[in-house]
Amino acid sequence: MKIEQPVNTDLNEDLAQFEKLPPKIKELAILMNHAEKTTGPESIALRKNLPASPSTAEEAIVTRKSREIRLASRPDGKPTVENFALVEVTLAPLEVQQVLVKNRFMSVDPYMRGRMNAGKSYVPPFEVGRVLDGGAVGEVIESRAKEFKVGDVVISNCGWRESFIAAPKELHPVRREVQPLSVHLGALGMTGLTAWAGLNLINLKLSDVVFISGAAGAVGNVAGQLAKLQGCTVIGSAGSAEKVRFLLEGCGFDGAFNYKQGPVLDQLKQAAPNGIDVYFDNVGGESLEAALECLRPHGRIVACGSISGYNDEKPRPGPTNLFNMITKRLTMKGLIASDWLNRRVDFEQEVGRYYEAGKLKNHETVVKGIDHAVEAFLGLFEGTNVGKMIVDLR
Repeated sequence: MKIEQPVNTDLNEDLAQFEKLPPKIKELAILMNHAEKTTGPESIALRKNLPASPSTAEEAIVTRKSREIRLASRPDGKPTVENFALVEVTLAPLEVQQVLVKNRFMSVDPYMRGRMNAGKSYVPPFEVGRVLDGGAVGEVIESRAKEFKVGDVVISNCGWRESFIAAPKELHPVRREVQPLSVHLGALGMTGLTAWAGLNLINLKLSDVVFISGAAGAVGNVAGQLAKLQGCTVIGSAGSAEKVRFLLEGCGFDGAFNYKQGPVLDQLKQAAPNGIDVYFDNVGGESLEAALECLRPHGRIVACGSISGYNDEKPRPGPTNLFNMITKRLTMKGLIASDWLNRRVDFEQEVGRYYEAGKLKNHETVVKGIDHAVEAFLGLFEGTNVGKMIVDLR
């Protein structure tokens, strides 16, 4: 990964930006600078006037410098660190109806791989040379908008950066008391919304036998827990013995198997000898073909993801048994979480109750620092995460 030179570090430009800062922040900045350059009794006296820990004003000064991850080049096949660049930038002073946010946690997700490619899709591609974006939860450090005050916790699509400036419409408030804050990117965030929407999409029934591929991932484990809460029998596939134990012991699945230990079809038939009613597809490929074989008449498929083929340079052939869609009268529905944002309040109320009652667990793998964000993202395709992959930016 490239580390580029800081942007906007010209002395005159920095001085011009300093003059635009609010008076209280300028005063504190001058005091801090003087204390750092002074020694002896005078330094001690000056430092007594400084806050013991970083204040909001102090953080606002520091936050003027931010680091962000940009797309350096488009990958051929599997991405590498060379496709990304870490850049330092200087943020401009706030204008009216703008908010300065310091991100605390950011999300990396498999769907972002598709955005690294050129071409039209359901979401615009990342642009070479521009900062990436994605889910993040942060804290308001400075505000010139009536909608938000300093200290508010918000989620946004301005991930892949330490700090940013946004209009109020780009931010969604969340409750600070719901901890950890990263849960707003996981079980109570877009991940959880995706799982909840997928199950609502196919009208889950009490007697359903549900098979979930990629079940130990961010969406899969939440979908399984929600299906269990609705009284279903849940079976999951994952890529290691550790993840199988996680599904059985940590998420309450009724059955689970390691897809690397043998053909998916054979293992699914063993786990569900009487067939399945619902397939929640996060993987595609062999798992989809196995599900088409095991689905009972009038079964339903949630087409949520296809991570097994995201890094393929050429499209794979489709399932050889697609004719089962006709003979079994199956239904397959595509799922894009953003289509369900108008139901976000319903989701937050229902799933929020489960989480606060301890009935739904938020599982995550945390990587520390924006300089390790690319490593976290690439790890998704190696299966290094259990639950949601989170980057801690604190």
